[in-house]
Amino acid sequence: MKIKLLGIVFVLAAFVAAGNAQSVVVTGKKVTYNRPKPFSEYKKTFTINYPKVKAATPALSKKIETAISYEKVLGLNLKDELNDTQWIEEADYKVKYNRKGVLCVELSMEGSGAYPSSVSKMVVVDIRMGSKSRPADVFINLAGLTALVRKAQEKERQDTIARIKKEEPDADEPEILFGSRRFIGSDLDGYELSAKGVIFHYDYAFPHVAVIYEPAGAFFYTWTQLKPYIKAGGLLSRMKR
Repeated sequence: MKIKLLGIVFVLAAFVAAGNAQSVVVTGKKVTYNRPKPFSEYKKTFTINYPKVKAATPALSKKIETAISYEKVLGLNLKDELNDTQWIEEADYKVKYNRKGVLCVELSMEGSGAYPSSVSKMVVVDIRMGSKSRPADVFINLAGLTALVRKAQEKERQDTIARIKKEEPDADEPEILFGSRRFIGSDLDGYELSAKGVIFHYDYAFPHVAVIYEPAGAFFYTWTQLKPYIKAGGLLSRMKR
């Protein structure tokens, strides 16, 4: 009977510890892969720095690792990269925020095909649950929030066009670089957290020859500014205090 009671106490203690965890330990594990049939001398190997997580329990650690994996966030297909695709050269991560039960990680990959390119994305995880927090989980009035960020994105667009025309007066209609791109609801995903507020990111996807003119596409809002859009009782409700 005592053994059973001790077991129950241990499980409850682990559950409480998981619920009260304010941060996790994230360390990198670099793995270098050798392609069996490289397309060229430069495609023989590639390196991935995997974020390894230590949370309250092994199961929770594994769940968080899955939520911030390159496969889940950036669509990495390791088998294809070893054999047919052969684009990636390096993958890495940065911990942007790791407090108050919230983990924000930036995942990035660099590679080359016809020319060098890269891709990156933010992911926010609820440490207690080990799952990704999507915009609908933490914000309300998504249409209003989208409109707020779109207004800033449109100003950045106009400012960039004016700058290009000033620096390159002979450039042919720099407006073409932007096409019909505008910030939409799905772009709220991939938001970044900091102690001071939230950054929403937007990828203009300029062609390689014009990437030097591509604007940052990073729109910052303080917790005070975002207060009307924070879901009560949600993961970010503790951040706005």
